Amino acid sequence: MRYITITTWEIADGVDYDVSLRSIEEKRLPALKDLGANRVTVIRTSDRTSAAITEWPDKATRDAAEAQIDQVRRSVHQHDMNRMTGEMKGQIVADL
Repeated sequence: MRYITITTWEIADGVDYDVSLRSIEEKRLPALKDLGANRVTVIRTSDRTSAAITEWPDKATRDAAEAQIDQVRRSVHQHDMNRMTGEMKGQIVADL
């Protein structure tokens, strides 16, 4: 059963959102795909915040990638000046 993570992010004050987004597109999204994600969608929610919806084939794939995801999250702040502000995750139980 497909598994979703939803994370929320905030860029540092004074950082250009487009520059940060370029880094996300070039580094973070490919890293998630390499770890087994089927799809990653980033939504700009304000001038300084975003949400990322990552779809995994199943919970086992997401769980197997946990350590590498944590490593990517620790390093992204240095590269794109983002900090994670929240996370939700779970199996898709209904879809249209």
